[in-house]
Amino acid sequence: MTLIQTLRAEARAAPESGIVAVVKHGRLRDGLIPLWAGEGDLPTPAFISDAAARGLAAGETFYTWQKGIPELRQALARYYDRHFGKSFGEEEFIVTASGMHAIQLAIDAVAGSGDEVIYLSPAWPNFAAAAGVAGAVPVAVTLDQSGNGWSCDVDKIAAAITPRTKALFVNTPSNPTGWTADRETLQAILDLARERGIWIIADEIYALFHYGHGRAPSFLDIATAEDRILFVNSFSKNWAMTGWRVGWIKTHPALQQVFENLIQYSTSGVAQFMQRGAVAALDEGDTFIVEQVERAHAARDLVCGILGETGKARFTVPQGAFYLFFTVDGITDSRTAAFDIVDQANVGLAPGTAFGPGGEAFLRLCFHRRLDQLEEAAHRLAKWMKTV
Repeated sequence: MTLIQTLRAEARAAPESGIVAVVKHGRLRDGLIPLWAGEGDLPTPAFISDAAARGLAAGETFYTWQKGIPELRQALARYYDRHFGKSFGEEEFIVTASGMHAIQLAIDAVAGSGDEVIYLSPAWPNFAAAAGVAGAVPVAVTLDQSGNGWSCDVDKIAAAITPRTKALFVNTPSNPTGWTADRETLQAILDLARERGIWIIADEIYALFHYGHGRAPSFLDIATAEDRILFVNSFSKNWAMTGWRVGWIKTHPALQQVFENLIQYSTSGVAQFMQRGAVAALDEGDTFIVEQVERAHAARDLVCGILGETGKARFTVPQGAFYLFFTVDGITDSRTAAFDIVDQANVGLAPGTAFGPGGEAFLRLCFHRRLDQLEEAAHRLAKWMKTV
């Protein structure tokens, strides 16, 4: 028996990220334009970093509230009041060590060995992998794509539910497709979850990155306090804080102690000085978010325009998030194509194979970058498409 065979089967089965594989292949190439990761190119704004620095200088380096400092949980309540029109108490928020940590805790709370969790695919791969590591079985339900764009057939979700189903993971606006559920679809999903007695893990991290009128529809618009919904979120996208690894869970106050216990036995809390930065992000960052979304909107239109003119790229203009998920005529193996694009076009994209069933033929481009870089990258891709 080899050393690796002595590990848990779930740990051995954890897949290598298909995105990271391409990043490893191309990250050191001179002049490469990296559009593979889900982040923008702006550093964290000074008003956030300075608040964290002040906390660090003040000696906020000791153990702190495991569920998050009161000031941050109160700031989260104010954020939801402004953007969602809902009044929540600080006891309804748990601060986590990233959005990914929030997802892991949500899974740990509702599903375990042999349980099934449904997710909508193509999807950010980390949820399915995290469920597998927890011993649960991830079950993909594919979104539909047509000339009218991406859509969710709720009957397909219903058909996938079994007696072992414990939860449904819903990410809208979606990474990677940009699909954004309308209120009617959210209501149908919630009605189904109520009927079958399953939890919803709602990832609405891109709710403000919505290219319609205001934020995207949310389960908060239709849910009651007693609905089985765990909202997972992160500071990464709205405030250019991907490297900070700070997130949160919005949950029923009756569950606060359970999640505080889960934090105790995972990270034991987020550094207090980092939480000071997060407070500043929430209370002072609304203008920055508006600027971010406007910038991404212009970037989306630029990239879609250039790639659309090739006649070879096929895509639905995304309603939300900041990714273009597209196919190229003649390309069926997106993993090989992603490596070829690095080698031949010096542009980094994520292969659709990384995003599960329904994504195999696609490539994902993160357009949350400055326009001159995106224009150059799009022209490089257009030139590459002429060769395939």
